[in-house]
Amino acid sequence: MSDNFDFDIKRKRPEEIYNDVLDYFRGEILEQYATSKSIMKMQIKITIRALELLNLRKKDSLILDAGTGPGFTATYLNKIGYETVAIDLIPEFLNFYDIKESNPIVSDMCFTPFKPQTFDAVISISSLQWIYKDLNSAVMKNQLISLAKAFYTILKSKSKAVIQFYPKNKEFLDSIGKIIIDNTKFSGNFIIDNPKNPKKRKIYLLLNKT
Repeated sequence: MSDNFDFDIKRKRPEEIYNDVLDYFRGEILEQYATSKSIMKMQIKITIRALELLNLRKKDSLILDAGTGPGFTATYLNKIGYETVAIDLIPEFLNFYDIKESNPIVSDMCFTPFKPQTFDAVISISSLQWIYKDLNSAVMKNQLISLAKAFYTILKSKSKAVIQFYPKNKEFLDSIGKIIIDNTKFSGNFIIDNPKNPKKRKIYLLLNKT
């Protein structure tokens, strides 16, 4: 799925330091993240880019915001007219939702509790690096397979998923692409914005269900 672009991030990030996302997002860190206006603005910008990649034809499309955190994406999507369901593994994040608007559900995005062909699109922002962060882990490989199969199942035919995330290096892109293609019927590719600028670089995985 990926091209010849190469990169390797040297500094350690939270997903490398903490064994589990639940160990990192709690207490003061969780609250700081959930109330950060700069993170909110960045995630809205990423959401707008994800919508460009999805190219949805229906304004009333039903979108799953997978790994929503404090709901920045879901809130923005609702505001501009989409129907949105938001899921996250961390229940404390749900304290920051308007329940009526965002329909938040405490759920592991690798095992979504939805019927087949429910959604017109899936958007996931800044979550995949917590699910697949060790190239040698069979457990994490199986988590990624479960995620891809779950997204494929709950998407309607001819729908798309956009996953924005922060991979450590090019090896992760190659591995993720191979695992998904080998274990689902998705077609897809990586879109890399600002590839030569580490501070502005954003990586998206666009998956198409035929």
